[in-house]
Amino acid sequence: MKQRRGIKLEEPNDNLCEVYIKKAKSSLNMLDAAIERGEIEWIVTTAYYARYFAVYALFQKCGIKSEIHDCTLSAMKYLLVDEGVLDAMMYKDILDAKCARVDVQYYAIGAVNNEKLIEKAKGAQEFVLSVEGAMEKVDDETTQRIREKLGRN
Repeated sequence: MKQRRGIKLEEPNDNLCEVYIKKAKSSLNMLDAAIERGEIEWIVTTAYYARYFAVYALFQKCGIKSEIHDCTLSAMKYLLVDEGVLDAMMYKDILDAKCARVDVQYYAIGAVNNEKLIEKAKGAQEFVLSVEGAMEKVDDETTQRIREKLGRN
């Protein structure tokens, strides 16, 4: 919360939640197209963003804003995983997806196991579905508990 564009409390916003879920699903559509074309960089990138947008949608539902990916992911662990809203494996999954995205976008990696990357990328759809399921369970009490936990920092 000390970062200028880091985590901030805002009013919960179901409309923005819906916008970000649509962005997650759009990323899944682009992921399918990238897989079909064998575009490894875009496979990895869209798989990460599908996950990221889903988590961000859940944050919008709770009234949490972040413009820094590392802050968003740290807050995911602290506010959603540690509070039992999302499974701990989802946190590991999105961190792995982020590392893969950084590797393919910023580093010239010669020997990339494309099949392994594609298989991991395909997990993005299950990730988004899991976040949507968690959203349905997030009630006003859960939102308040998450916001209070964030406000203590």
